[in-house]
Amino acid sequence: MTITIGLKDQRFQVAEGEELTFGRSQRTTLCLDPSDLGISRVAGSLEADAGVWWLVNKSTVRPLEVVDDVGIRTVLPPGRRLAVTAPITVIVEGAMRRHALTVDLPDRTADGLARGPIPALEAEEGNPTRAASDVSITSADKLALVALFAGYLEPFPRYDPHPKSYADAAARLDWPRTTLVKRVEYLRTRLTNAGVPNLLGENALQHLAEWALATGLISRADLALLPPR
Repeated sequence: MTITIGLKDQRFQVAEGEELTFGRSQRTTLCLDPSDLGISRVAGSLEADAGVWWLVNKSTVRPLEVVDDVGIRTVLPPGRRLAVTAPITVIVEGAMRRHALTVDLPDRTADGLARGPIPALEAEEGNPTRAASDVSITSADKLALVALFAGYLEPFPRYDPHPKSYADAAARLDWPRTTLVKRVEYLRTRLTNAGVPNLLGENALQHLAEWALATGLISRADLALLPPR
């Protein structure tokens, strides 16, 4: 099983049994910047173990940022590893600049692995889980979310996993700020009533962004809905 690692316009193939390392040291497979002391000598590696590819944080002090294929960010602490089960972007934060490595997996169906529906349970217990499928999301609702969470959808180096301010998002759409606030707050209330958790309180917008990304309500293709800058 082979994976492909990208750095700027370069592509590297790594087969099972091989290891790709990256960091500040010129002894790594991918030397990001030998003069940037904000990058660990060996920041991380990609290696296979029992047929599973792993991203390993080799640093003792610096975390890695991992962005999945829908735009959700995870922090990988020093000394920890993360199974790579879908395409990811690994962001290495230096003192002078950030570096991004893309990791692409092969189409696993081409390897002959079976794909099919997950079998249903023979019996269901208790009441069904509440879902947000009954909440109607209008095109204006979606446009508001795309403007507010555009940073999650932008490619590196514009990727920014934080909601925009209401003022900035409204200005991008040429809407009054109050119009955007009311639309998003009303949507949050409807989703909360439908069972979506954590949409009230201090980090409500971040949770709303992660829910919208994880459910596929908004995607990188939706950036085309926004007016040009």
